[in-house]
Amino acid sequence: MPADRAAAMRVFDLGSFGVRWVVAVVLVFATFNPTRFSYYHWISGWTRDDLPLKVLVGLVLLIGFVIYFRAAWRSLGPIGMLLAAALFGALVWVLIYYGLLGVEQRTVMTYLSLLLLATIMAIGLSWSHIRRRLSGQADIDDVDE
Repeated sequence: MPADRAAAMRVFDLGSFGVRWVVAVVLVFATFNPTRFSYYHWISGWTRDDLPLKVLVGLVLLIGFVIYFRAAWRSLGPIGMLLAAALFGALVWVLIYYGLLGVEQRTVMTYLSLLLLATIMAIGLSWSHIRRRLSGQADIDDVDE
């Protein structure tokens, strides 16, 4: 592997995480959001209108979710995924407990849940890089010869 490519693969910073997070947010909010401008709302009133386009968009969204969830599952594992979800669940609980967020605020709760899902997805996709930066240990699944 050329030295410049190897160096580029080692670079991971807040901007790298930010790109992964923004893509996750777009993926999650394109699939469902409270504004009714989402894939879910587009196909929920099922008609055959634009069926090929609906299938194509659905497959693109599915591929995006598979990429993110597979990477998160491989990086974090089931316990890591559970811990990330528990951490964010506890964060929401603290916000509700101290009156900063109300359970009756359904739209706010929906937005927060979607943002937290996207954050878990981005952390999962980035975890190998984050772990390497924190511990110096690298995860290697595939080795090129």
